[in-house]
Amino acid sequence: MSQPPSPAIKGRGAASNPEGRFETLRHQAEDDGWQSALLDETAPRPRTEVTEERARSVISRNDSPDIAFTQAINPYRGCEHGCIYCYARPSHGYLNLSPGLDFETRLRAKTNLAEVLRAELGRRGYMPKPINIGSNTDPYQPVEKRWRLTRAALELLADCHHPCTIVTKNALVERDLDLLAAMARERLVQVLVSVNSLDNHLAAKLEPRASAPHRRLKAIGALASAGVPVGVLVAPIIPALNDRDMEAVLEQAHAAGARCAGYTVVRLPYELKALFREWLALHAPQRAEHVMSLIRQMNGGRDYDSDFATRMRGQGVFAQLLERRFEVACRKHGFGRARELQLDTSRFVPPREASPQGSLF
Repeated sequence: MSQPPSPAIKGRGAASNPEGRFETLRHQAEDDGWQSALLDETAPRPRTEVTEERARSVISRNDSPDIAFTQAINPYRGCEHGCIYCYARPSHGYLNLSPGLDFETRLRAKTNLAEVLRAELGRRGYMPKPINIGSNTDPYQPVEKRWRLTRAALELLADCHHPCTIVTKNALVERDLDLLAAMARERLVQVLVSVNSLDNHLAAKLEPRASAPHRRLKAIGALASAGVPVGVLVAPIIPALNDRDMEAVLEQAHAAGARCAGYTVVRLPYELKALFREWLALHAPQRAEHVMSLIRQMNGGRDYDSDFATRMRGQGVFAQLLERRFEVACRKHGFGRARELQLDTSRFVPPREASPQGSLF
């Protein structure tokens, strides 16, 4: 007898833990019919485990033509937010962990991040360019409250007058308003807050441990009030699931203080395809096939197309409609595009190790 579909787990995005694509062993669960219901009822919910990691380097670089930044740092591997659509899930396979529950429960914290970042910024010949914080996993996910690695990175960047951009969907960003406001006065920072729906019930299933949509809008307001340049990302847009909220998100984000906006469509690389289908079967079974049909229409008939020219916005009639709706709403509210501001790299001062000789040499 085949194992029945995994039930939804409260507070988690994924319902299962499939093997990553790099694993050499495969496990197939079988149900013999004995006490399976009792086991399901008594099984404990998976808890978040954080393992310390000593990173050898922390600045990653990319030359993708559809990404606005060329440098990034990610304080954590994995993300407790548990967003089921997260394109970073397959990266957990490099740790021999699953892109499913492992990605949101078995995290890695780069505890020497500030130390390694200091060394990389201080290398001879380093050319300052804005560093994005949170390109792969959210720098303000719940575990940041304890580990404070994002805070440590910001403190170093502020000391060096190094520009950065931040992408988050957690109101914890407000904790660092003191640093962000000071950096903003020197044109050293821009924050982009991701809000892809105003439906709390949907968000609780799509992004179970991220801040609720209304709370993110309040964070936009707090950032704007502090003088921090802030924008909104309506991302990702999932057709027939959250696309109806695009205009309302833009309207409320602008009212809160956002002055630039961007969007992307959902991307389903590698193992993410199966995880997302599983989520649809559990949480939106009546529209699951319709959602996937529209996703395929935006990807040339496939679940995912990695072409740089189309992967962020999609292709076809539905993608064109989304683009048109976004442009009309942005014009209505006077939004700029969510790209890097002209952040100031001229103030950068390389960090230096403390020396008993002071600053003579």
